[in-house]
Amino acid sequence: MKKRLWIMLTLIAATVVLSGCTEFKEPISADSKGFWNEFIVWPLVSVIKYFADLLGSYAWGIIIVTIIIRLAILPLMIKQTKSAKQMQEIQPKMEELKKKYASKDQETQQKYQQEMMKLMSESGVNPLAGCLPILVQMPILIGFYHAISRMNATPDAFPLGSFFMFPLAEPSIVLAITAGLIQYIVLFTGPAMNNSNPQMKMMLYIMPLMIIGFGMVLPAALSLYWVIGNLFTFVQNLFIYKPWRKEDK
Repeated sequence: MKKRLWIMLTLIAATVVLSGCTEFKEPISADSKGFWNEFIVWPLVSVIKYFADLLGSYAWGIIIVTIIIRLAILPLMIKQTKSAKQMQEIQPKMEELKKKYASKDQETQQKYQQEMMKLMSESGVNPLAGCLPILVQMPILIGFYHAISRMNATPDAFPLGSFFMFPLAEPSIVLAITAGLIQYIVLFTGPAMNNSNPQMKMMLYIMPLMIIGFGMVLPAALSLYWVIGNLFTFVQNLFIYKPWRKEDK
C-alpha cells in the first residue's frame, strides 16, 4: 500500500513537472507539429471546440469531453475501484500476517512475502491493478491541461468564456474549493472509507488540498474538469461501495 501511495504521488508530481516543462503557453492549432500536439493536445482542443460550437459555450464543451473521457476509461476505473475494495476486505488478514511475521530477519520476511502473495492470489487481488488507471489518466490530464492553457493563449480563436459567473480562463477559488471538497467526498466514499491504513488516511486529506492548491493558480476550466470528473467517480463509488450500507452494519 505504501508503494502504491508513493507511485501515485510520484505520478502527480510528474504531471506538475511535465505540464511546466513544455510549450503549454504556446498557441495551439491544426498546424502545430510534434506527436504530443498532433495526437493528444489538438484532438482534445478540436473535440472541445466541436461541442462548444454545438452547445454554445466552451464550459459545456469541457463538460461533455470530460464525460466522454470518463466513459472511455470507465472499465479501468471500475477495475481499480474493485481492486481497492478487495484490498480493503482482506486488510484484517493482512494485519494478522504482519503480526505473525513481525520479526525482521530475512527468512521471516521471505515467509511473510510468500504468505502475503498467496493471500492476494487466493482473494483475486492484483496489487498493481490500481496503478494502471492512474498511468492511463496522467497523459490525459496533462493533455487536458495543455489544451486549456494553450486555448487560453489564443483567446481570439478559443474564447473560453465563463461557467455561470466564473471566467474559465482565470483561476477560480470557488471552483478550486468545490473540486477539492468533491475529491474529499470521492475518497471518503471509496477505498479510504473505514480503512485503518495510515497511508490511505493521509491521501484522504492530501489529494483534496493538492487539487485546491492547483485550482487556485490554474485556469478555472481545469477546476471544472476536476469537478465533473469527480462527480462521475462519486456516482461510480455509490454503485460499487454502497456506503449507506456501512451504517447498517
